[in-house]
Amino acid sequence: MADEAETTENEAADGQNVSEASFPDLGGVGGDVASGEANLDMVRDIPVRLTVELGRAEMLIEEILQLTSGKVIELEKLAGEPLDIMVNGRLLARGEVVVVDENFGVRITSILDPRSRVQAMSGDREGPIVEQSD
Repeated sequence: MADEAETTENEAADGQNVSEASFPDLGGVGGDVASGEANLDMVRDIPVRLTVELGRAEMLIEEILQLTSGKVIELEKLAGEPLDIMVNGRLLARGEVVVVDENFGVRITSILDPRSRVQAMSGDREGPIVEQSD
């Protein structure tokens, strides 16, 4: 029985030699994960897509085919309701439209707390919003 256990540890069923994987020590790269201190320097230059969503509408293909210049599409959001600010499709904050010179901009009015941001990155589309403190 002991010989059988030794065989299964070092040899696969088809006779191939099997050994444990070894990985190099990364020497603390990434910061102290247990305390939540990730090394952000490693990811600061990774591009992400920031999207500001005014609203959404659900339409039938027939309605889309009938769209013409001047047609108004009614959105699910009310006028004056905050815009969603998303990073790579995940809600990060909410804001309001501003005009800077002749360009549109968005002033952040509320932002997800850090715990909710982590939850949002793990699959939840939205979490609680807390007010931004200045």
